[in-house]
Amino acid sequence: MRFSGTESNALVKILRNTVIVLFLVIFVSVIYNLKNRDSDTESALISEAVASAEFRGVFIRDETPVSYSGMGVLSYSVADGGKLGSGSTIAVAYADDSQISRNREKARLEKELAILQKIQNPGTRESAQPAELSASIAQNYREFLFARDKMDLPGVKSVKDELIVGMSTYQIITSEVSDFSQQIIDIRSRLDQLSREAAKPIETVASPKPSYFVSYCDGYEQKLTESSLTSITADEIEAVTDTRLDDPKIVGKLITGYNWYLAGVVDNSRQEYKVGDYVRIRPESSPEIFSAEVKDIRDDGDPKRAVLILACREFNSELVQHRCENIELVRGTYRGLKVPREAIRFVNEEVTKGEGENAVSTDVTYKGVYVLNGEKIEFKKIDVIYEGSDYVLSSLEHIGDSSYLALYDDIMIEGVD
Repeated sequence: MRFSGTESNALVKILRNTVIVLFLVIFVSVIYNLKNRDSDTESALISEAVASAEFRGVFIRDETPVSYSGMGVLSYSVADGGKLGSGSTIAVAYADDSQISRNREKARLEKELAILQKIQNPGTRESAQPAELSASIAQNYREFLFARDKMDLPGVKSVKDELIVGMSTYQIITSEVSDFSQQIIDIRSRLDQLSREAAKPIETVASPKPSYFVSYCDGYEQKLTESSLTSITADEIEAVTDTRLDDPKIVGKLITGYNWYLAGVVDNSRQEYKVGDYVRIRPESSPEIFSAEVKDIRDDGDPKRAVLILACREFNSELVQHRCENIELVRGTYRGLKVPREAIRFVNEEVTKGEGENAVSTDVTYKGVYVLNGEKIEFKKIDVIYEGSDYVLSSLEHIGDSSYLALYDDIMIEGVD
């Protein structure tokens, strides 16, 4: 059969168009598969995770209530969490609060006077150089911001004083101001006046023993003691409330010794807590993390409501502001290769131990992931050290072992049964 010239041209066009369409289909398919493969893989990267749990903790300490006659108005000489020696003054009572206002003003002026005298000291000015002072001021400012961000009030106050001294000294040596002699004279004059107007206290409350002080009582001082730790129950812990007694005769309470305890009800069904373990705790009212030891863990047949007793020796003012509060219990920090949970697979392998007649074969199940190595798909084992909600961390100890997941491996998320 012969084709005419017109029919031959039409056939060539049909074949050419067919080839072009097939080429486009193949090209689109390749591009789609490449993009789809990229979207279905995830690189194994190093990540960190913190294993923690929250519970409602109850503070238990050996505490002694302190009271007075109730006459007059109290002026405290020590802040909450402050340390007292035997015979140290806790508070004094005045007939009215006018003397308290004078005492506060006197304390403020005495502090200002000490700062000004330090600035006026010839040694301070003679040893100061503008460039060094400028660098010191910048450093103090950074420390001030750091203490502020940490909510470290004592640190803020301390750095603020250094900042004032530095900036004021800089003003003097650069001749922005001559000196602060007149301010010193005015402060001394006011302090003399306050001393003449001072009234005698009608009662003084002193500490009978070395201790720490807290300016309130809540009624649990005689109930929640160190001797109650061995018998306290989950129901008793959950019944404790964070309240304060409204009694005009109460001065506060004394805390004896460094040791204090934290009791809480936790889920220990997985045996995560054991006596003697050390953990870290972060109370809701404090930015700091404290180290504590598990002193006791027990349950009455229900491990999901186990009584956990922690002991700690660290102390600050935030830890005495509440009887109970939410506590974050940090069990550990983990670092490993992050693996999406949906990528985990299980593979059975036959493992033979021994030789000849003594050879024994057993089936071993390995947990791992499939990784894409060029055009090849390989199974690699993982060693799980931490489990998150949608991911796990695999240990870094197996780096160098080709049978385990390695850094930057392309983990396949989908497409592998």
